[in-house]
Formats: sequence, C-alpha cells, structure tokens
Amino acid sequence: MGDRVRLELELEQLSQQIRYHEAAYRAGVPEITDGAFDDLVDRYQELAEELGIEPSERLDVQPGQDHTAGFETVEHRVPMLSLEKLSPNRRDSGGEPMALSDQLSAWFRRRRKELEVEELPIIVEPKVDGISVSLLYADGVLRRAVTRGDGRKGDVITKQVNQLGTVPTKLKRAGKGEMEIRGELYWPLTEFARFNATLEKPLINPRNGCAGMMKRKDPEGLEKSGIRAFFYQVAWDDGAKLPPTQRETLQWLADRGAEVYLSEVFQTVSEEDALQYCEDYQARRGALNYDIDGMVIKIDDLGLYARLGATGHHPHWGIAYKFPPERKPTQLLDIEVSVGKSGKLTPVAILEPVFVSGTTVSRASLHNFVELERKDVRVGDIVLVEKAGEIIPQVVEVDTSKRKRGAKRFVAPDACPTCGTEVVSEEIFVYCPNPTCPDQVRERLRHFASRGAMDIDGMGEVLVDQVVDKIGVRSPDELFRLDVDALAALDRMGQKSAERVKAGLEAAKERGLGRVLNGLAIRHVGETMAEDLAAYFKTADALLDFAARYVAEDKDAVETVAPAKSAERGAIEGLARKSADSIFHELDSPAVRKVFSGLADVGVSLSVRAADVREVADVAGKTFVLTGTLPTLKRTEATRRIKVAGGKVSGSVSKKTDYVVAGDDPGSKHDKAQSLGVEIIDEAALLDLLGDAE
Repeated sequence: MGDRVRLELELEQLSQQIRYHEAAYRAGVPEITDGAFDDLVDRYQELAEELGIEPSERLDVQPGQDHTAGFETVEHRVPMLSLEKLSPNRRDSGGEPMALSDQLSAWFRRRRKELEVEELPIIVEPKVDGISVSLLYADGVLRRAVTRGDGRKGDVITKQVNQLGTVPTKLKRAGKGEMEIRGELYWPLTEFARFNATLEKPLINPRNGCAGMMKRKDPEGLEKSGIRAFFYQVAWDDGAKLPPTQRETLQWLADRGAEVYLSEVFQTVSEEDALQYCEDYQARRGALNYDIDGMVIKIDDLGLYARLGATGHHPHWGIAYKFPPERKPTQLLDIEVSVGKSGKLTPVAILEPVFVSGTTVSRASLHNFVELERKDVRVGDIVLVEKAGEIIPQVVEVDTSKRKRGAKRFVAPDACPTCGTEVVSEEIFVYCPNPTCPDQVRERLRHFASRGAMDIDGMGEVLVDQVVDKIGVRSPDELFRLDVDALAALDRMGQKSAERVKAGLEAAKERGLGRVLNGLAIRHVGETMAEDLAAYFKTADALLDFAARYVAEDKDAVETVAPAKSAERGAIEGLARKSADSIFHELDSPAVRKVFSGLADVGVSLSVRAADVREVADVAGKTFVLTGTLPTLKRTEATRRIKVAGGKVSGSVSKKTDYVVAGDDPGSKHDKAQSLGVEIIDEAALLDLLGDAE
C-alpha cells in the first residue's frame, strides 16, 4: 500500500470517527473526552493539509454549535477560531508518540521561521472553562453581547449579560469609536455550589450550567447566580490607541474596569519555561475557585498577528496546552448490562464510589462488549475512571498489576437480561430483538416524549416511569389515551399538572410524521433520516406500503432507495442498502404497524406538516450539491431550504445532479460539474429558484 493510499484511508477513518463522536456529543452522550476529540480533529486537519484536500471539501469541524431557537444570530466581524493544541496523544509522521515539549518546540520553530526572528517573546495565560463571549462597545458603552456560536456566527445575549451585572456596561476612558472585547463567562465553584443547592434538579457542572443560564429568554434573576466574567482580548477597534503587546493590553483592559487575570500571566522567551509554567499551574488546579481546562501560549507582540495569519481552523499566533482529564482509581465491583430504547445491550461498570471532576461516581460506561474485551475489564479490577467531556463517567484503563488471581473475563450475554429473549449481533453491538421487552418499552416511551421527538410538555422521565409502572402504559398511542384523573392520581401530580400534561399530549398530536418517526426509536432512524423519510413519502400509509414492497423484494422499491450500481444514489440521501434493509423490515413488522394504527386511532397526525414541506416547482424532485462558502447562507440553512421546497441535497456530483450551487473556493465539485455538464449556479440563482419557499 502506497503512502498516499495509506493516508487517504486514515483520513476516511478519521472522518467516520469524528462524525460518530460529534453525533454522540450532540445527543448528550459523549463517549470520549473533549481532548481526545480535539486530537482526532487535529490529526484530520494535518492529513487534509498533507494530502492537499481543499478546505471546502473537508469536514465542517468548526467550534461547537450553540445556536438556540428564539435568539438573534449575528456574524462575527473577526471569526472566533479555536486554537491549535498541544496533545499527549499526538504522533509524529512516523506514527511515534510526540512529547509535548517536542510539539511546543516545533510550534516555536515554525513561528520563528515565519517571522525571521531569533527570539520570540510569549505570554502564558490561564484557560478558564466557561463560555466565550464577544462584547461590542461604542464610545465605551456596551451595545451588544454575542456567544461564540460556530465561530462565524453567534447568538445575541445582550439582555442576559446586562442582567448579570458582572460585565462593565461602560468602559472607563475608552474614547470614541467601536471596539470588540472578548472574554469568558464562567461560574466560580463556590457560587455554583451555592446556586445548585437551591435547585430541585441540580445542574451537571459549572460550564454547562453557565451556558444554560445565559440562554434563558427571561434574564430576571441572573444577577443572583454569581456568574462572573473575565477578558483577554481586543479583537478589533476603530481608532482606539491600544498598547502594542498582549501583556499591556490586559493592563489596559483592567484600567478600564474589565476583570482580567493579570496576576496569573507569565512572560518568557523560553519554550521550556512556558511548558514548566503550564505544568506547575496544572498542579494548582484543585485549589482554584474556577474550573480550568488548560493554558494559552500567545505571542506577546500584537503587531505580528496579521503577518502570521490563520488557517480556517485556528490562528497561528497562539497554541493551547490542554490539561488531561482528571483520572481516579477505584475498584470495579460488578458489570451490569442495560437495555436501551433500540434494544441495544450496553455493559455498565458498577464502581466503588469515587470523587471525579466534581461529583461522586458509582457507575461508568463501558460502551460495548468489543470495547470491554479490548480493555480486558474484569470484575474486581482496579480501574481508572474519568469523565468524557467532563460529564459522562467512563472506564479508560485497567491496572492489571493489581488484578487478583482467578479474575474472569466478562462474557457478553446470549439472552436479554430483562426478558430472556435470545440476542442478535450487528457489527460491534448486541441487541434484544423483543419489542415488548420491559426495559425497551420504558426507554422508547421516554424517547418518544422527549424534546427532540414528540416534545410532550410535562412528560419527563419520572412521569413516564410512573405511567409505565402504575398505569401499565406500553405503547406510544396509550400515552394519548391517558385522562386527567389518572394522571392527577400519580405521585407529585395534581389537577393542574395533570391538565398541563394532557394539553401537552394534545399539542403533540400535530407534530407531524417526521417527529413521529424519530420518536419511534427505529434503528438507523435519527432526526435527519426521519425528516428525509417523511419528506419523501409524505404519509405513513405510503411509507408502510413501500416498506411492504421492499421487504417482499420488489425490484422497483429496492432500486428506488438502494440502487444496484454503487455509483448511483437512491431517492433518500444517506440511506445505504444495509440501513435500508434494517429500517424497512422494522417498519413492516407487526409491532410497528400496530403502533402506527394505534396512533392513527387517537388522532396523531401521520402526514408531513404543511409547514415542513412547501414544494416549489423549480426545486421539487431536483438534486443539488453545495460547494464552497455561500455569501449569506450557511450550508445547513441552504440544505434545509432546499428540502423544504421538495428538493434533495447530495454530497457528491454525478450525472443525476441537477444543480451545483457554488460559493467562494468551490473546490473539486465545481470542476467535476463542469466536466459532466452539470449546471452551476450561485446563491442568488438558488434563492430565485426557491422563490417563496420560505
């Protein structure tokens, strides 16, 4: 295998891992730490650069999305990019582990060479773990506060920031003109603990809690939270007389009433001293009154920043030293097997309670049986525990030197631990195929009622457990048959709460086919696939009729969604043959058909909502490919609008492509479209085609 082929294979594997872990993170169930995910992204970017992959053709791995419906979104005048990171998991070009000192030395060498200097003064600052904020001041008065968002655009949170009272609404002696100051909103640990003690359902951690508080549409009471802010950068200004260095800029900000961590800043020209300061600061981590996830090493001379420039992923004037997640040893007391909503069996570690990253952990994820076997985790072992994303506890390593004689390997069950049904295997996962399995029923109903699915107001996990255990609800349609009296008789419920839930159930009936499909927890059907299936088939009857044809191996049906020629794409973007087999067989099963029949009987809408699809003649049935950066539309928004109008969006160009929508730096898709004679249009032409689709 040639070097390029090997690197291309590694790039594709990285793409799959990044997509998987991004989806897990978005779903609130991260399986790896933030640092480990950053390592995947950094290696992906390195390979993409080495292979000459154009930016428009790469994964869109920008800083984390945090847009919230109902908030105005604005574009940052200067993008809020993430920093390149020193990583303990990085490897050199030969695949050997690369020490942090070597990584930092390499960064110093690149910067010295680019700047043609012998000595490079730098500054080291603490990287407090909060949420980034951009503050626009005009004539010294705060005019707007914006979240980082995806690094290009963020949500306006001016009301929330003003209510806090910890951000200066007016800078002292700021002069005339506009400037943007960047900083971090964070929750001191003592204040977080005080506030958390007042809540019926405690917040997970200070960072997530801070993010949630700042997205309250009603900001009243935020001033009592104790959330604070500190500032570290003037991103741009119109004519202000600013100091020439980062160290002096921090003092300038402090003199104008903005909180900075000036006493924690370290200046040096030595890469060894910089690294030592980072390591020393890490040792102080447990004594600080704020969460901190690393340090930032910056070039002190601000005049050099423009010369150094940036990639689409990170600026060249700084690099981050990320602290490794806290790991604690404890004993593995047992391994339990849980059953999820899709029937997936997951091994869970039962631990001797141990305090990790702010909470006591007694259970931790082992992910799947292949991973459990790879790590060779055995009952009685001393294991190391950390929190993925500082939230989800997981076992990361076994101390085999302390293993007791006779410890046995854990064998994956051949029967469901809940209902006893013989399990089935699919790739690395093991499933219980019994849809009436009590654990599956409970998890599916929780998912069906959740915000991402049917969004039933008032129907939380605790209430779902009660209606399952005390009323005997077993299927989604039975939720809609609940009456107010039965609900009011449950624990911690009353007449008003019961009426609220009943109203929520009535409202949920109009969510439409896409939300129903997502709520049914059909394997391989997530939110996007549910929407695409609903948009294509329009009604549940049409979908179920097609499923019956597909299962009967009707050639037209199979070719529609899974063409025999691998180069051709089916009618539903992203639906491969293997997934189609699983989805349509499940849809055609008696159990799922019974659920659809029951939902129809209680008046749940099983058609696409008019608001979800408003076909436009010039777009409906057409296939579009997006490439490059569009002037005003993000790719996700352009995709949504095309689908709303009845069109399809594909990831690659073929003879069946109707239009390629090209923006700036369009890349190879543009060239392929030209070679195939596919019509190439710009954003303005796309908007003309969409017409009144919005």
